[in-house]
Amino acid sequence: MVARRLRIPITAAVLLASTGCSNATPETASADGDPVSSPAGYPVVIENCGEEFTFLAPPERTVVMNGGSVAEVSTMLALGLGDRIVANAQNYGISEVEGRQAEIDALPTGDLDLNDAGDIPREAMLSLRPDFVVSTYDGGFAADLGHATRDELRQLGANSYAPAHSCAGDVAEGTPSIEDSYELITDLATIFGVEDRAEEIIQTSRAEIDAVEALVADAEEPQVLVLFVGMSMGSGGLGDVGATGIWNDILARAGATNAFASASAGMFADVSLEQAADASIDGVVIVSYQHPDPESEAHRLFEEFPQWAASRNEDFVVLSDSIYLGPSNAAAVEAIARMSHPERF
Repeated sequence: MVARRLRIPITAAVLLASTGCSNATPETASADGDPVSSPAGYPVVIENCGEEFTFLAPPERTVVMNGGSVAEVSTMLALGLGDRIVANAQNYGISEVEGRQAEIDALPTGDLDLNDAGDIPREAMLSLRPDFVVSTYDGGFAADLGHATRDELRQLGANSYAPAHSCAGDVAEGTPSIEDSYELITDLATIFGVEDRAEEIIQTSRAEIDAVEALVADAEEPQVLVLFVGMSMGSGGLGDVGATGIWNDILARAGATNAFASASAGMFADVSLEQAADASIDGVVIVSYQHPDPESEAHRLFEEFPQWAASRNEDFVVLSDSIYLGPSNAAAVEAIARMSHPERF
């Protein structure tokens, strides 16, 4: 579903009746029932994954769960909200954005013992006393996975959020696109009251992507393999091959096509070595997740499949956070376009 950003209307009559003046700050009740004065522009109501969450003020104690993502923490940093994070579990160890990895490394982690999935277990989460928890997907609030539920967080006085496209039951509604990244940016900016920053980020991203699309317009689209290294999402002989994901929109904007987009209805495809050998691969995108030497993975493929055009020309690019949901998709579009159409740059 699509998150709705709604501001609760406070009528002049209510303000006059409660305060005797028309420009007073409205008072609402906190989780423990005490009156709380909301700053200008608040309260804010967000609909997320079928529930509504009321923010009386911008969150001050945000916890960012892992989920194998850096989309949420990168978005908060891009919005200038790093000081609102009390514990961050997201980290790829690399970023296409200059200075971004250093920013992530500098964030507090809460000194938590993560569970086997590398995420924050229920008791550890509750001990942090957050007022806002961000997850990569709605399963980050699933009791059967050992996480604090949305209801438990509410009782603690904390709101919760997951990107709209990853809400349970909604993933099948369509392949994520760059527009979903913009929605994530807008949602978090609305929650924290920094919509002007979101508008600037999105406008800049659109302009950069439009410029690349103009450069590669009408060019023949190469077939590109998207291979994730350092993960374990697939079981095929080729490794973790990207199938249905935001990367397909990124590739299209860069004037390229995913060679295995139809290999699976899910995010990752199991591609056998035989299928890989028969495929026409003009370029390779290596997506690194805490891999010590991602470039070696490209060279390994080139040695194993010398018949590929990509192997003959050694056409590859290493990416990390920019090819996922988040504020940096323009970097991935340009990098893939430069690999695919160097003559246009």
